[in-house]
Amino acid sequence: MFYRIAKLCCILVGIACMQANAQVRTPKYSNEFLNIGVGGRALGMGNVQSAIANDATAGFWNPAGLLQLPNKHNVALMHSELFAGIVKNDFATYAAPLDSTSAFAVSIIRTGVDDIADTRNLVNEYGYINYDNIKLFSVADYALLLSYARKSNLIKGLRVGGSAKIIYRNVGQFANAYGFGLDAGVQLERQGWQFGLMAKDITTTFNAWVHNPDEFREVAAITGDSLLIKSSVEITLPRLVAGVAHYIKFNDKVGALVAADLDFTFDGRRNVLLDSEVLSLDPHLGLEVNYNRLVFVRTGINNVQQVRNFDYTQSWKFQPNFGVGIASNGLKLDLALTRIADTTPTNNFSSNVRLSSVIVSLGYSFD
Repeated sequence: MFYRIAKLCCILVGIACMQANAQVRTPKYSNEFLNIGVGGRALGMGNVQSAIANDATAGFWNPAGLLQLPNKHNVALMHSELFAGIVKNDFATYAAPLDSTSAFAVSIIRTGVDDIADTRNLVNEYGYINYDNIKLFSVADYALLLSYARKSNLIKGLRVGGSAKIIYRNVGQFANAYGFGLDAGVQLERQGWQFGLMAKDITTTFNAWVHNPDEFREVAAITGDSLLIKSSVEITLPRLVAGVAHYIKFNDKVGALVAADLDFTFDGRRNVLLDSEVLSLDPHLGLEVNYNRLVFVRTGINNVQQVRNFDYTQSWKFQPNFGVGIASNGLKLDLALTRIADTTPTNNFSSNVRLSSVIVSLGYSFD
């Protein structure tokens, strides 16, 4: 049965990709703010979650995991800053079981850059600089996820779920977009092994962009570029994430969870471990060691990429991640460090220093 579900998801993804490619040229990286990830636990493990998501964040990673919620009411909050604090990434969710066989979650994501200076009118009509003419605006992406999960009556241990995504993207007074998409996921447990399958944007996600022509008319008149004042449609193609995990118990108090995810994308070549014109494969590996289910230490590897050196040779790079967590009486505090700073001298075109990102997430479950 699990094989049939996986096969059905692959067929739906393939059909959606063919329809999208036939209708409009799609960008390779659309709605990427939804691929950053949420939660200190997940980000500390290299975004490995499809098979092991079991708390309020499951509405994002795999809605089928909502059936493992520990309490009646479950709340999670997260804040992270990227690129030395320029980009703010925030997440909030509430999840609860409806009965013994179903659960739901409501999640909100915001990723944005605030206080951007609009200097178009910095020089007034007399040719003088007037700083009072500088206006500030924000560029932000928002997503509302409505998730639902239910136990399957066909196979013991099989959980299924889905999420409806409502997207709003805003570029100050210049443009905004509205979008909608669907995700679907399953989880299965067998003899200490956990399996997960998550189909993101399974119907393709459409963003309808509307531009404010009044803000571009002057520039368009100078450049003659009519594209500046035209509306457009942006499409996000499906992505399939397959995961597996196994828990190893060392003694009554110490155990380790080993997990792996494999991302399948269908939008052409990407800079990942395995790529082709049709399909690209991006692996993630994660490890979580716990002491008495109270203290957690995590690590993970993702973003395996090939970079070009100055001598035009190729070398492989990957992103290490680390995290710690504490859980007690329904309260969970998770910290993660991603994009670890690398100061080792290299001869590639990219910077020798990568900025680290600190993620803080807080969860609370109660009856």
